[in-house]
Amino acid sequence: MPNRFEEVETPQPDAITLALHRKDGAAYGTVACPAAISGGRLPADVTSSEMPAVDAFRSAIRLANEIRAPVVVIDPDKTWDPKWGELYQEV
Repeated sequence: MPNRFEEVETPQPDAITLALHRKDGAAYGTVACPAAISGGRLPADVTSSEMPAVDAFRSAIRLANEIRAPVVVIDPDKTWDPKWGELYQEV
C-alpha cells in the first residue's frame, strides 16, 4: 500500500509542510517545520531553502521520521510525483 499524503492550501501547525512549485520548467520544493512539533529541538519555526522537488520530498520524509510527525503537501502547480505515494484532499 503506497504512502498517503494530504494536500492542503496552507502550512499546517501540526505537520511538516512540503511546498512544491514549478520554476522555469523544473520542480522545486521547500520543507517547513513548526517548532511546536519538534519536541523542543527547534526554538522557532524553520523553513528550508528551495531545492529540487525530489530532494525536498526526501528531506520532509527524513524529518518526519526523526520527529514522528505527519507530512502535508502544498502543490498548486501539480508537481507531485505519483512514485512518492498517493496525494489526496480531505473532503
